[in-house]
Amino acid sequence: MELKNTIDKQIKESMLNKDKGRLLALRAVKSAILLEEKDGNGNSINEMQILMKLIKQRKDSLSVYKEQNRLDLAEIEQKEINIIQEFLPEQMEDSELEIRIENIIKTVGAESIKDMGKVMGMATKELLGKVDNSRIAAMIKEKLD
Repeated sequence: MELKNTIDKQIKESMLNKDKGRLLALRAVKSAILLEEKDGNGNSINEMQILMKLIKQRKDSLSVYKEQNRLDLAEIEQKEINIIQEFLPEQMEDSELEIRIENIIKTVGAESIKDMGKVMGMATKELLGKVDNSRIAAMIKEKLD
């Protein structure tokens, strides 16, 4: 796994630079990868899915911390999100996302919101790591309504 090797190298660099915040985020990524490897359910490990899952968890925590006015913890979560995003491909712009979603809708033959599951399934596979799933879902709803 290329990502795992990159993370290991960055962990060593962070330890040498005594960058505790970065080290914490990198260790979380490594831990998630190792847990997926050891899971043993036979599914292939997709690094982008792991990274997107970690980012989603942190965004959820970030919103809770902001609601509770815990800006110190919110700042830590935001830094971890930024560090994890470094390993994802560049995020897709809304205009390009709209074009891709329209093409997927045509390919699937979706006509109403009832077909959202088909479109969402294909879109999440095709756009994995390039777009947050919540953005994909919002765009599909907008197009199918």
